[in-house]
Amino acid sequence: AEELYQELLKNASADSDRAHIYHQIGVMNYHQGKYQEAVKFYEKSLEIKRKTLPEDDASLAITYNNIGEVYRSMGEYSKALEFYEKSHKIFEISLPENHPNLASSYGCIGEVYSSMGEYSKALEYYEKYLE
Repeated sequence: AEELYQELLKNASADSDRAHIYHQIGVMNYHQGKYQEAVKFYEKSLEIKRKTLPEDDASLAITYNNIGEVYRSMGEYSKALEFYEKSHKIFEISLPENHPNLASSYGCIGEVYSSMGEYSKALEYYEKYLE
């Protein structure tokens, strides 16, 4: 799969295509447990998206969320929280309040607080997740 993505990158003419391919390589690396590589490719995707998309585009939020997920998997909870919160802010602006991605965002932040032992904050986000 990696060779195919590299071939697609060579032939990608649009920034949006490159951003999407980098994002997908990040997903692949994450699922293979190659967390540092995943972050590297998500960051490449993010760099392109930040240059070409509005700051409140939901696509940015998804990439921020995925970076947060990688850091959470690595046990780097403060970094995970930083990226989950960036994602959440965009979702709050760009999505209706009953959208599943917004609810999921509350759950992710709650999980990080729980992992950090900050149970009252975790509970606050879990309750918002369930609303």
